[in-house]
Amino acid sequence: MSRARHPTEDPLWAKVLITALVLGFLALVLLLPLAAVFVEAFRRGAGAVMGAVSNPDAIAAIKLTLLTAAIAVPFNAVFGLCASWAIAKHEFPGKSFLITLIDLPFSVSPVVAGLIYVLVFGMQGWFGEALIDHDIKIVFAVPGIILATVFVTFPFVARELIPLMQEQGTAEEEAAISMGASGLYTFWRVTAPNVRWGLLYGVLLCNARAMGEFGAVSVVSGHIRGLTNTMPLHVEILYNEYDFVGAFSVAALLCLLAVATLVLKGLLEIAQPAVRGRGH
Repeated sequence: MSRARHPTEDPLWAKVLITALVLGFLALVLLLPLAAVFVEAFRRGAGAVMGAVSNPDAIAAIKLTLLTAAIAVPFNAVFGLCASWAIAKHEFPGKSFLITLIDLPFSVSPVVAGLIYVLVFGMQGWFGEALIDHDIKIVFAVPGIILATVFVTFPFVARELIPLMQEQGTAEEEAAISMGASGLYTFWRVTAPNVRWGLLYGVLLCNARAMGEFGAVSVVSGHIRGLTNTMPLHVEILYNEYDFVGAFSVAALLCLLAVATLVLKGLLEIAQPAVRGRGH
């Protein structure tokens, strides 16, 4: 007698078809372009790749990319942790509006975000004259690149932590406070340890976006070779100059950084349930 199929169980042909479609789609839009980047980068051999990556302009772009991420990511981690704690653990007027502001970079084009900073801090902007008088450069300089990167990446950590903290509730914090713990002590000893994996996950996503951001950074950078070009902007310049090996070599390095981020993300997803299991 054949086993009766559960109403929600798909037939074998449907599973095979759906799996094939998913794998085919991933191969077409993800794996094939990624492979093409490395194939084009190594078209003239490893020596050409090393020469392109070790070029002074490329090194300057790599350093600026890492510097921008090193500043933007910790800032957004602190902001995301504080914002999610305030939203998930407290009630206050304007809470919904704060959540809307956090989600704003998801709905605003990065190019528009860059234009906003040009409007505010550019030479003809709201604070342009004051900045010129004090010899302060924001737009077409490193501070503008960092500000633009912070803007487009600050929702990532907060959006990872808010639902996590809301799911955990406030019982543990209330118990700690009832036993005489201060608010700050409760935050660091009770709240923060419970969300550390979500925080790390959000930091990784934030870091990946910070290193790969193009639109907002392109508007505020000025494209000054060796000074305000990040890795994505350097790739664009090399490609426009028909230096395809150089462009794809730097792009391959950027892909490797992204893949390293994904590997760390996967390790966190594997380690998180294991840590929870030991905790129980």
